Amino acid sequence: MTTSRRDFLKTSTFTSGGLLMGLVLPASTAVQAAGTVYTPNAWVHIADNNAITLLTARSEMGQGVFTSMPMLIAEELHVEMSQISVQNAPADAAAYTNDLLGAQITGGSTSVRDGWEKLRTAGAQVREMLISAAAARWNVDRSTLRADKGVVHGPGGKTATYGSLAADAAKLPVPAKVALKDPKNFKIIGKSTKRLDTPAKVNGSAQFGIDVTLPGMVYATVLQCPVIGGTAKSFDAAKAKSMPGVQNVLDIQGSVVVVADSYWHAKKALETVTVVWDEGAGASIDHVSMLEGNRNAAKNGKVLPIGTPVGDVAAAMKTAAKVVEAEYISPMQAHAPLEPMNFTANFKDGKCEVIGSTQFQQGAQGATAAVLGIKPEDVTVKTTYLGGGFGRRLELDFIMQAALTSKAVGKPVKLIWSREEDMTHDFYRPMGVNNLKAGLDASGKPVAMHFKVTSQSVTQRAFGLPVETFDPFMGEAAVAPYAIANTQHDLVIHDTGFRVGYWRAVSHNMNAFANESFVDEMAKAAGKDPYEYRMAMVKDKPRFANVLKLAAEKAGWGKPLAAGRSRGIALMEGYDGMMAQVAEISMKDGHIKVHKVTVAADVGYIVNPETVEAQIKSSVAFGMSAGLMQEITMSKGRVEQTNFHNFPVVRMNDYPHVDVILVSSTEKPGGIGEPATALVVPAIANALAALTGKRIRKLPLSAQAIAQA
Repeated sequence: MTTSRRDFLKTSTFTSGGLLMGLVLPASTAVQAAGTVYTPNAWVHIADNNAITLLTARSEMGQGVFTSMPMLIAEELHVEMSQISVQNAPADAAAYTNDLLGAQITGGSTSVRDGWEKLRTAGAQVREMLISAAAARWNVDRSTLRADKGVVHGPGGKTATYGSLAADAAKLPVPAKVALKDPKNFKIIGKSTKRLDTPAKVNGSAQFGIDVTLPGMVYATVLQCPVIGGTAKSFDAAKAKSMPGVQNVLDIQGSVVVVADSYWHAKKALETVTVVWDEGAGASIDHVSMLEGNRNAAKNGKVLPIGTPVGDVAAAMKTAAKVVEAEYISPMQAHAPLEPMNFTANFKDGKCEVIGSTQFQQGAQGATAAVLGIKPEDVTVKTTYLGGGFGRRLELDFIMQAALTSKAVGKPVKLIWSREEDMTHDFYRPMGVNNLKAGLDASGKPVAMHFKVTSQSVTQRAFGLPVETFDPFMGEAAVAPYAIANTQHDLVIHDTGFRVGYWRAVSHNMNAFANESFVDEMAKAAGKDPYEYRMAMVKDKPRFANVLKLAAEKAGWGKPLAAGRSRGIALMEGYDGMMAQVAEISMKDGHIKVHKVTVAADVGYIVNPETVEAQIKSSVAFGMSAGLMQEITMSKGRVEQTNFHNFPVVRMNDYPHVDVILVSSTEKPGGIGEPATALVVPAIANALAALTGKRIRKLPLSAQAIAQA
């Protein structure tokens, strides 16, 4: 017997009771709900058989939006989570724009923040429309009716299911304003809720991009110039074309694409193609020259202010009893999601369907239309589950390749990149250089601080931000929460000539590493305990002081440690949430062993505590991988890391015990999908300095870096 693991899981474990319900009612008669307080959008579909489908316009890539988004709607719609099914929303910028990002995008830890009022309003509007439909049917006053668990109840024991009222409700105007529940009356929001997508992922029925199949579909894989930006001048595919299953070898946007009856046949044939490349200007780039370029720009480039300076830093520095200065360097990083880049496209009769893992439905639709020369409305985008995103699936290169290949061969095509193509043709997290300077008075208290970050602008590359225009994403976590009388924060944008992309937590990573490492250096110069030093500077900011205190107390800060161990602490605001972390480490054979990480997070009102805790724990692993062992280096324009053997990730035996403390709060929700990624790195770096007396200012905190310090 031969079978795949996925097929085995499908047939040998439990299966769900049915597939996710489709949009049963036609669009013209479907119940409409407002996606924002102002404009009606279709978030809720109710069939006459009482099947309730809630749509989520944010891509599910492990962060739990397939559960948290419906929770917001279900709470106000007055239905149980067990009564609903969930679907991905189609590409529709008018209906499903993320108001915090200005497009139909999943990223920036915005899903709950954007949906907090929008989706609750959607649920409440549909609820009120259903009640109005029942009132009209029974000729009674609306105030005598109530909705509960998918049923409207009226006087005299009258009842009507949502499904039986849906057609009538759809004809009513969408109420502009509706009353939302007082949080004290929440029955779903704030309660730990099992994820709705878990059963499908366990039994193998969940469809990721790489799982998509279409009738008559063929497979393709790609070989791109080893220097990003280069193109194929010519290639010899004679041998490839003679190999089993091969149907075509194409030049797609300057890259070589082999089309075959299976991915394996396409991949093996591609290995035989010989290519003459035009490497272009990128062949002169390497990571050493990129670093020097950033350093030169830090000294001589145009300075853009981050916020408004406070006081007079230059004057205060002159009065300081001691001045502390440091430079911190963050390397480039690859996203490296476990599901490599892939997409399926079907171009036929002037229209195209694209299916797969994307964080940017609006972009996928527009880019596909542009490369095919068709109208955006002639492109249908279907989103699957994402096997990791981290910002990489905001990009559109692999989607355009799939669409062009389908058009060229006249068949549905699933394009799959190899791991090596994925690793060496990413849109990388940019290199960052941070320069910090602080003046301390005789007691060690900071009287002045100057912060400067020099890096490349992703927004400039991705969305056409004008040159030398301030990029707000580069200022994330630049302004630390500490009370210092005189402060100045600056940004220098330097284009290295290499392509860069948004990477989980974006600039929080480089800026938090610099700020929180530097605060520890200030504390050492002042002869103060790092925790006490921070607490003195946030004592008037209760949310920061609270998470700092909670993390320190839970971690046992100040209490004796086992021999050979030390602790480090760090504090940050990220995506409207406050977080503190304490890392406990030791050293063995020159390598850092992280034993325990304690996280205290105040992210406002929490929709699903179970998901928030999971997100923090996964972010710790992601941040540890980058902070301890990962970096992208280049030589002659070529990325030197090709797979996980030289771009390793934290394994189970490396993962520490993680304690998570979630602060109960009535503040608006903050983001949680990313910030812990950034903060764990300085917490570990500070623990390392406490243990060894060596301050590592350039990531990763590898055995080599420690030995050279």
